[in-house]
Amino acid sequence: MSETHQIPVVRKKLLFPFIAITSLFFLWGIANDLTNPMVSAFKKVMPELSNFEAALVQFAFYSGYATMAIPAAIFIRKYSYKKGILLGLLLYATGAFLFYPAAAYEEFGFFLASLYILTFGLAFLETTSNPFILSMGDAETATRRLNLSQAFNPMGSLLGMLVAQLVVIQSLKSDDYTADAYEALSMVEKAGVRENDLNIISFPYIALGILVVFIFLVIAFTKFPVFREESKMSMKTSFLKLVRNRNYYEGVVAQAFYVGAQIMCWTFIFQYVDHLNESRAADEQLTATWYNMAAMIFFLSGRWLCTWLLKYIRGPRLMLFFALGGVVFCTGAILLPGIWGLYSLVAISLCMSLMFPTIYGIALKGMGDEAKLGSAGLVMAIVGGALMPPLQASILDWGGPGFSDVQVWGTVPEVKFSFILPLICLAVVALYSFRSLKVSDRSVITRT
Repeated sequence: MSETHQIPVVRKKLLFPFIAITSLFFLWGIANDLTNPMVSAFKKVMPELSNFEAALVQFAFYSGYATMAIPAAIFIRKYSYKKGILLGLLLYATGAFLFYPAAAYEEFGFFLASLYILTFGLAFLETTSNPFILSMGDAETATRRLNLSQAFNPMGSLLGMLVAQLVVIQSLKSDDYTADAYEALSMVEKAGVRENDLNIISFPYIALGILVVFIFLVIAFTKFPVFREESKMSMKTSFLKLVRNRNYYEGVVAQAFYVGAQIMCWTFIFQYVDHLNESRAADEQLTATWYNMAAMIFFLSGRWLCTWLLKYIRGPRLMLFFALGGVVFCTGAILLPGIWGLYSLVAISLCMSLMFPTIYGIALKGMGDEAKLGSAGLVMAIVGGALMPPLQASILDWGGPGFSDVQVWGTVPEVKFSFILPLICLAVVALYSFRSLKVSDRSVITRT
């Protein structure tokens, strides 16, 4: 039982800067979940892509984190949090605006490059914002404070999902044709459909770029708080401290597996629903986005619930309970028939809700100036979201382009069996939670 509920999560004098930084969590949530349905969208618009190739959308998106996290940490150490945020917003907007020429040239690789650059900006924002929030108050409430800020991230995600469904998926002409009907179109008709649909895909990103430019201007002309550092150690010293910290480097591994599980569950729910729709009547078809949004609502509710529960239950213990619950629900998504398997898949999001900020808080606990480089390592771990989806997509390609070409164990379609990968990932998080319970409570998170 913790006594941290007697200490304010955010002190009044830090409330405004806390709100300003927390708004960025909302902003990158939009990009994350606007992009998840694009794997399915590109596969429909460009049917020549395999499931593996379409999943490269996630590879490009999340590889940007791995590429730019360390440079972001170095930049922030040399300059300031505010300059790191401004550069992140500039890169974010640049990647978003590159969707315009990508649609004009109709090149899948150009779209991947745009997403890659966009996430350079997200890497800067996450590398900056997470440790900044941890440092913005008492060490005893740092994990709760980060959970609170992270609770606004799924709000942006919900908006991204809504835009993806109402602006993109429902407007795609490619989705109006069966595979045979599409092949029967003339070359000119196919070209017209593709041009229309790629413009539809690019539109919300261009609009998002305009929003990011506006926020860039607001922050640029706003006086930003500067937190003075108690120490300034060298990069070499920071790195050596981190590699000797078992709790930290195991946290990086756990974070990579967690993000992989999250992105797989939120990406391949579309293929899961498509598989269920194959055996349903035309008037009983399911809409994947609504179930994905239900998952996000569970995720958001879990964030708020866990912010409260962390007043009474230590982070590692609470995360262990939730990770084991996620393993159970993954098993249900694989084995349960029909709609019950889908319900189980949706419920996984509740179990994942506290993991990112809690792993972050546990891994950086007790750190000083090395937390900036440590934060970069945890942001680099988001590369799990780049590596895992193509692996899951390769399972979907086992027997061909369909979702049930192969029956594993004689009864489980490959699309359902593929969720064994999120199950393994959440089991790794459960193991990290269990091992973290042994870590002493004496260390505290200090201001960076």
